[in-house]
Amino acid sequence: MNTPELLAPAGTPAHMETAFAYGADAVYAGQPRYSLRVRNNSFKDVAALGAGIERAHALGKQFYLVSNIAPHNDKVRSYLRDLAPVLEHKPDALIMSDPGLIMLVRERWPDQPIHLSVQANAVNWATVEFWRRQGISRVILSRELALNEIREIRDRVPDMELEVFVHGALCMAYSGRCLLSGYMNHRDANQGACTNACRWNYQPVQHSHDQTGDLIATSGGMAQGVSPKEILLEEPNRPGGFIPAYEDEHGTYIMNSKDLRAVQHVAELARIGVHSLKIEGRTKSTYYVARTTQIYRHAIDDAMQGKPFDMGLMDELEALSNRGYTEGFLRRHVPQEYQSYEQGSSFLGTQQVVGTITDMNDQWLTIDVKNKFAPGDQLELISPSGNLRFSANIMENRNGQSMEYAPGSGHIVRIPKPADLPQPLEHSYLTRILPAGD
Repeated sequence: MNTPELLAPAGTPAHMETAFAYGADAVYAGQPRYSLRVRNNSFKDVAALGAGIERAHALGKQFYLVSNIAPHNDKVRSYLRDLAPVLEHKPDALIMSDPGLIMLVRERWPDQPIHLSVQANAVNWATVEFWRRQGISRVILSRELALNEIREIRDRVPDMELEVFVHGALCMAYSGRCLLSGYMNHRDANQGACTNACRWNYQPVQHSHDQTGDLIATSGGMAQGVSPKEILLEEPNRPGGFIPAYEDEHGTYIMNSKDLRAVQHVAELARIGVHSLKIEGRTKSTYYVARTTQIYRHAIDDAMQGKPFDMGLMDELEALSNRGYTEGFLRRHVPQEYQSYEQGSSFLGTQQVVGTITDMNDQWLTIDVKNKFAPGDQLELISPSGNLRFSANIMENRNGQSMEYAPGSGHIVRIPKPADLPQPLEHSYLTRILPAGD
């Protein structure tokens, strides 16, 4: 069985270092102008990208440059000029979606590996074969595929590397080709400026029909004959911006999507021969990168050793903030033992980051506090060397004075060093286990 690559998101150099510390084989990052992440992207210039690529290679890891926008003429004009100095640092591949830009890169840099972005919507073996003939070395398959479809693509195009998303946000549009952000507040998701309008906190409002049959807001009760499948939505931060939505047997559109979680399919994807398993989240926190990378690394290693799937990994992913989990389109019918996981969960997760370790001696751990916690709380140290659950019965400030609790960000406290502490502690996080209902 092929050992799949674990590919993690890197919105900043800190995210990249965290991903590698927790077991990622590769990361992906992009130039803001030419990738789909303008916001929260620290790889803004050639120097930053070059340093990231060189650091990855020094660690024996891979660095993929995302270049997957749907470019208008203005960006086509500047693309080769802006890409040339980055390619001098030798990224391991470009992740691209536009046939025109792919053509230009193939003409100027024929030896540069190119991976086809999920934005290109490859959903069948013929499409994958077409791109193989164009010299593409890897295809990132659309999220809308089932396991049996992925298997057929693998069988029919055995010489193509395949990459599959296994975790992270799902788009309500087909593989991310969404116009909602552009419609709602004139920021084009296909140019990297998505505002996640599909995830705003919409609230249903009372409504009736006007003379043309359109939905209109009303301060009175629901009109007679209005179907409960018709919903008029309003986002609290945009009062008066009413949006009609209609529900059919497939669900309600312009609504939030659950998050993808496919850790239970890692072994099967490896058996199929998928080359790379990808985690979404270039705008997420370093803690998110640490935990997801750690858990999927565990799942891959277990699969390679022939171990049965550890259901506890699904519980560990529940600890992260999420919008409820789904395995997307991978299977139509979910086995009974997974049902409790598919009901959704607290959006805040079951654990909260409360600090990072800044110093340690024989007796104490010094904590840079991020969120409130107190003596007696159930804690878990998350580290690249392993995790440890414990409880601290006392807490002091930096002057040795006793504290009843750590108030929150900006405070430094120390707690007794637990036994069997995994080391080293670089890239570690201290979390609080949230009581049920907290």
